[in-house]
Amino acid sequence: QVQLVESGGGLVQAGGSLRLSCAASGRTFSNYAMGWFRQAPGKEREFVAHVTSSGGTTTYTDSVKGRFTISRGNAKNTVYLQMNSLKPEDTAVYFCRAAGGTGNHVYWGQGTQVTVSS
Repeated sequence: QVQLVESGGGLVQAGGSLRLSCAASGRTFSNYAMGWFRQAPGKEREFVAHVTSSGGTTTYTDSVKGRFTISRGNAKNTVYLQMNSLKPEDTAVYFCRAAGGTGNHVYWGQGTQVTVSS
């Protein structure tokens, strides 16, 4: 079992920045690929960014490329999402996801709200 706790969300003006954190506990963090997803009101949850278990490869959805950066600190069992040049359309609940380990399980955090005002 892996427990994930997100933090760092809040209200920010368009053009501003936020840094989300996701702290993991319960299993060996370095065995898991980590991702960030988001869900806006009335919409499906969508992929935002992903980092491999080693941290060597990152991928992003097109709408955040060049603005968001995912990183991980395996020594701190934490994954981060640095969000710059925020836009109102980035408003959503952001979720952290861990995938991997024995049996390739998937775990989700409870989410953190990000609101970008115009």
